Amino acid sequence: MAPLLAGLTACGGGGRSLTGDLVDASGALSFGSAGGGNATGVDPDQPLKISTKGSGTRITDVRATDAGGRPLAGELSADGRGWRSTSPLAADATYTVRVSTENSDGAPGRGVHSFTTAPAGGERLDVTFGPEPGTYGVGQPVTAELSRSVDDPEERALVEGALTVTSSPRVEGAWHWVDGTKLHYRPRDYWPAHARVSVRSHLAGLPIREGLRGGNGKALDLTTGDRVEAVADIAAHTMTVSRNGEELRTIPITTGKEGFATRDGKKVILGREQFVRMTGTSIGIAAGSAEDYDLPVYWAARLTWSGEYVHGAPWSVASQGSANVSHGCTGLSTENAQWFYELVRPGDIVEHVNGFGEDMAPFGNGFGDWNLDWDQWLAGSALHADGGGDAAGDDRRTLRGSGRLQPRV
Repeated sequence: MAPLLAGLTACGGGGRSLTGDLVDASGALSFGSAGGGNATGVDPDQPLKISTKGSGTRITDVRATDAGGRPLAGELSADGRGWRSTSPLAADATYTVRVSTENSDGAPGRGVHSFTTAPAGGERLDVTFGPEPGTYGVGQPVTAELSRSVDDPEERALVEGALTVTSSPRVEGAWHWVDGTKLHYRPRDYWPAHARVSVRSHLAGLPIREGLRGGNGKALDLTTGDRVEAVADIAAHTMTVSRNGEELRTIPITTGKEGFATRDGKKVILGREQFVRMTGTSIGIAAGSAEDYDLPVYWAARLTWSGEYVHGAPWSVASQGSANVSHGCTGLSTENAQWFYELVRPGDIVEHVNGFGEDMAPFGNGFGDWNLDWDQWLAGSALHADGGGDAAGDDRRTLRGSGRLQPRV
């Protein structure tokens, strides 16, 4: 109907039939403070009110949307003579209102009107999406960081509903509130290989609470590569690597020994570093003690901010495949480590199983998002769980100040 309605506005002659059945009802409608030829500077804190002029016309339907397609909800009076918005208007936004009417003879009509709201005062709630644009593995979560904390469940629902993630192919997914300023988005299962992912904010101008409206949010576009997964069996001392469901290689490994056990669970590769100097003192080991070390490390794929990597460990080749002797990292021969390093990218999955250490936490020490099942994930959404709220709980508490960027071997 949009092209037809635009044509109706261009034609004059109130009450004149334009299509044989449809009449232009613009002259029979009042848009209150938003009226006028092209109303500007309309107060966004006041509701939109539409009424009929005279007794011969009644309103049957109203559809109001902003330039981004966001609808404005409202309610029609019992007698059909008036309509009032029930959801708040966005600031600094242009709305198009399409009103369906019926005259005293029962003939249907249309009226179209546009207006622009004034810019907002007060504070803005900006959002920054992550990661940087690029190609990632199928386990890469999308992140959103807010410039102000949002803790009220209704405010969270409003914010969450304005942050959209779409993909091709289409998948089921949801946001999860890590805390008041951070959200993560992931699908129910991993992203499809070679998918396109688009992240958009529709917060601009939306009233969040008194003195706070939605602000800026730069769009983000990502793609995914092959589905690369590695399963490291801590008890069997092997790591099996597959790509798009095809097993590529099973590698002898060593992982963390007693007192330095490698975390069980799914981890997302955070980055790759061809060379890292790893020291025991960086993770709290006393200098000069029996456990102290200072080693040049090559072909390293980072798994946690606290220092777990998959990397080359030529000094432990004799134990790889038979014993766990590291300080928490997954050690490989130099040849296997270089092969793995050149195969993977950030967002690929490494899962450690059959271990004896603590579980990988969902948040705070990298991306452990996939260690929550789907029901647990939805419990952290303000839109998909009763009461909304923050489902991170103890996982977030235990990971604050977790030794960020400290490597271990």
